[in-house]
Amino acid sequence: MRFKEVYQGWESGRLSQEEAAEILGVCSRTFRRKLVRYEDLGMDGLLDKRLGQRGFHKTSVDEVEKVMRLYREDYSEFSLRHFYDHAKEKHQLKRSYNWVRLTLQAKGVVKPVPGRGKHRRKRDRKPMIGMMIHQDGSRHPWIEGRYDDLIVTMDDATSEIYSMFLTLEEGTMSSMQGIKETLEKMGVFSSFYCDRGSHYFLTPEAGGKVDKSRPTEVGRALKQLGIEHIAAYSPQARGRSERMFGTLQGRLPQELKLEGLATLEEANRYIQNTFLPAFNKTFMVKPREKESAFVPYVGRPLDDILCTHDERVVKNDNTVSYKGRTFQIPADGQRYHYVKCKVTVAEHLDGRISIFHGPRKLATFNPKQEDSAMKLAA
Repeated sequence: MRFKEVYQGWESGRLSQEEAAEILGVCSRTFRRKLVRYEDLGMDGLLDKRLGQRGFHKTSVDEVEKVMRLYREDYSEFSLRHFYDHAKEKHQLKRSYNWVRLTLQAKGVVKPVPGRGKHRRKRDRKPMIGMMIHQDGSRHPWIEGRYDDLIVTMDDATSEIYSMFLTLEEGTMSSMQGIKETLEKMGVFSSFYCDRGSHYFLTPEAGGKVDKSRPTEVGRALKQLGIEHIAAYSPQARGRSERMFGTLQGRLPQELKLEGLATLEEANRYIQNTFLPAFNKTFMVKPREKESAFVPYVGRPLDDILCTHDERVVKNDNTVSYKGRTFQIPADGQRYHYVKCKVTVAEHLDGRISIFHGPRKLATFNPKQEDSAMKLAA
């Protein structure tokens, strides 16, 4: 009826098209469209033809119930994004993530996530892969009913994880294993960024600066490899690693539980073969520069560097004591014995024990080899 009044004013010449359109709250072009419809069909031409029709994208009740039931019965411990990834891949979900989020929130199945508060600027990523490698560990109930440490070694430029595994306790050997797996996969990197844990650095005063003049075994190995060792002095400085662990804690335990995995061996096999490739595909980003800072490793075998080194003096019977065990140095063609010589006892990641005189390896013993055994490891 309002349009009819305005139309009569326009028809009599009292109102221009612009004035008529302004009264109706529309633009001049819309008013001209309404004029054509009104003159052709009368008042019926002004009705919105969409009224009473089912929307093309309108969701059926059955589809909403299916998504709600799937989340409640099988994925109630998953985050929304994690649930959406699984539903899309394994249950042929065709809807968008935003539709899933809004639908489950509207039905009260999940609660909206609160705001993150004040914005803080993140540290810019390194422009090339291989410029900085992060390593950190997180103790968490990754496997239901037990607490273990997850060791993650990732690239700052892309957040790609090169090494990830569960271990009983974080320490020197687990850190070296992560470094070794990265070196074998990618090559030598420029710098290594980590917290001030005792296996990474010696810190004379609690909360103080690290003493780089007295490196730990990890520090010694990095120095031999020519890699800069950088200490983080606050959790905020390790923000990228902290956020990564937040994401992992919201995904990995749920995946392991869904797969029914209950041992470290089973979990690590699943992480390497299934979880890690899919996780990197989802969360890694492109580096700013296409070039790589990784360089091929050339030099002494990694097994002889990424291990613990302890100095010992050879006894009069040509043996060396180490951690309550006695190892006999076998005869060789170089000299009759090594009595009173200083040697280095190296404990490798797989438990083997090697004895070095300078850079030369004198013997290697298997992890379970008896103290009195004289045979060398194959």
